[in-house]
Amino acid sequence: MLQIRCKNNNVTKSFPEGVSLLDVYQEFADDIKLPYPVVSAKVNNASQGLKFRVFQNRDVEFMDARQGSGHRVYVRSLCFLLYKATQDVFPGSKLFIEHTISRGYYCNFKKKSNEPLSAGDVELICERMQEIVNLDMPFRRTEATNEEAIRVFAERGFADKVKLLETSGQIYSDYYTLGDTADYYYGPLVPSAGYLKVFGLEPYHDGMLLRVPDWNNPTILAEKVDMPKTYEMFAEKTRWDIIMRLSNAGDVNKAILKGHASELIQVSEALQEKKIVQIAEDIERRFHAEENPIRLVLITGPSSSGKTTFCKRLSIQLLACGLRPLSFSTDDYFVNRVDTPKLPNGDYDFDNIEAVDYHLLEDHLTRLMKGERVEIPEYNFTTGKREWNGKKLKLAGDTVLIIEGIHALNPLLTQQINNSLKYKIYISALTSISLDDHNWIPVHDNRLLRRIIRDYNKGAFTAQETIAQWDNVCQAEAKWISPYQETADVMFNSALNIEFAVLRTHAEIILSSVPKNCKEYSEAHRLLKFIHYFLPVSDKEIPPTSIMREFLGGSSFKY
Repeated sequence: MLQIRCKNNNVTKSFPEGVSLLDVYQEFADDIKLPYPVVSAKVNNASQGLKFRVFQNRDVEFMDARQGSGHRVYVRSLCFLLYKATQDVFPGSKLFIEHTISRGYYCNFKKKSNEPLSAGDVELICERMQEIVNLDMPFRRTEATNEEAIRVFAERGFADKVKLLETSGQIYSDYYTLGDTADYYYGPLVPSAGYLKVFGLEPYHDGMLLRVPDWNNPTILAEKVDMPKTYEMFAEKTRWDIIMRLSNAGDVNKAILKGHASELIQVSEALQEKKIVQIAEDIERRFHAEENPIRLVLITGPSSSGKTTFCKRLSIQLLACGLRPLSFSTDDYFVNRVDTPKLPNGDYDFDNIEAVDYHLLEDHLTRLMKGERVEIPEYNFTTGKREWNGKKLKLAGDTVLIIEGIHALNPLLTQQINNSLKYKIYISALTSISLDDHNWIPVHDNRLLRRIIRDYNKGAFTAQETIAQWDNVCQAEAKWISPYQETADVMFNSALNIEFAVLRTHAEIILSSVPKNCKEYSEAHRLLKFIHYFLPVSDKEIPPTSIMREFLGGSSFKY
């Protein structure tokens, strides 16, 4: 007999060796009383499916679809359900699950006949998904040698999965089947399709939107939010991928093995610089407009999107256009620390709009736009107080004012300034590279890895501490940044196609330092597993002006 401690209620019970987590849950279910159905579990802080069998003493925590790893298991299983349905309804078709958008997942779909996708087609696929759920068809996991898994997918024409597995360096691989349909996923699935009672599928642009449960209440669908500009930014990145002939991790790895890593970095950086030049030229054109010329550039984006370096590179291009950029950060308008609002746990909520004296900031901006000379504050982060050190600004005739910060697009900061005088930029790292056609890379993962590396290199936080803070960071972004991103005049994607290969060389040892006995180990373990799909690449070819240098170190810019 072995001992299993359920972390949901801190009760330990005895079980026979080889017991499944499903059986363990049945023993604990009456005492756990989770508000929503259990979909997965963490075993010693590592995510596992409910069919996982235990052969040694373990700690187990059961998860529903609200929690990070449980939500990922549910969505991952939905993706296989969708793929199974597309194959049943349209044999020989191709499904590409590309990225998150509108609180769902954008899916590109190609029929074997090359006919366009219709609303009726989407309805047929959705009906087949529901039939499979009603049948409660089981997901089956098979562990095989890597060679055997490659053979299985090669026979089915999965070139994307073959390339991924060929370059993964693994000895054994797991693959899954749903009925007679095989697929590969880099994390566990639910036991059977009957668990997937909440989903939606609808036409979206030229593809489909797979709708998923709400994070806070998984019995309902997440509310759809229209995001046309974000969609276009992803579409632009996809066009770049086509130029570089990269769409998944296998493509990146094959290019690295052929010695093309340096070229990939150079082309990626050139494409980003081309976009920055276009933005600068657009600002210049509107700056010289006869009516309502641009005078204020507002730049925002979520954590670790590269706002600071982007701001500096844009300033250089504006200088090249004959303009004089004058920039400062909303951080200097923080209220004194004692006046900062607090989170429910008592910590300061620095991301709250009330942490910024936006009334004073707006007053200063309005006066600057009128041509007045204004003394602006400087925030002392050591004392937690705003200081007046005689720093004065005045806009000259060829000057454009640049404001960078997480609240820059919030209308409260600039509501008294005519919108026609503003140029709004939203920047984020929107990853378009996937592991394969059915395994997307969450956009948050790119930024989280950047932040872990930067915090560690600066000695600010350990990987464990950064991961512990991440949920609060994402919640703040959803509240204070995301609602305004679609108001931007232009969006900029700061992710590089080869970025994960470069990040691996830094993140691997940092993530390995997270102790196994802490809850943050689950996320560190997941990130390590995922980043190992990319072959490591040295950062020596990353130029000193690259946005990535903001996180890796070695930037030629002063921050």
